[in-house]
Amino acid sequence: QVRLVESGGRVVQAGDSLRLSCAASGRTLNWHAMGWFRQAPGKEREFVAAISQSGGKTDYAESAEGRFTISRDNAKITVYLQLNSLRPEDTAVYYCAARRSTGTTFYTSQSDYTTWGQGTQVTVSS
Repeated sequence: QVRLVESGGRVVQAGDSLRLSCAASGRTLNWHAMGWFRQAPGKEREFVAAISQSGGKTDYAESAEGRFTISRDNAKITVYLQLNSLRPEDTAVYYCAARRSTGTTFYTSQSDYTTWGQGTQVTVSS
């Protein structure tokens, strides 16, 4: 079973950029669709971005559209989330998730995913 480890989270100021990484171990991510979710203090975990197994299709939450970019490097077994123009309301624990899939299908619901990482904390100060 694939195991996911997120990294890259830290404390930044509003307007800064960050790149989060999600590395897989145990098995390849080549046959998985991937997603990023986040959970802010006192709130439910929410969808941020998704990418298909092929990498050809992506989707974003409205709050992420135009600021965040999801990408994947199957050779490095890693999925990235580039965060630009960060806002204090982006403060959250960011999780990556995986599910077996092929082609251009992406998934935006938490229940679609079978494997989760432990999360990485992003804190944006004003």
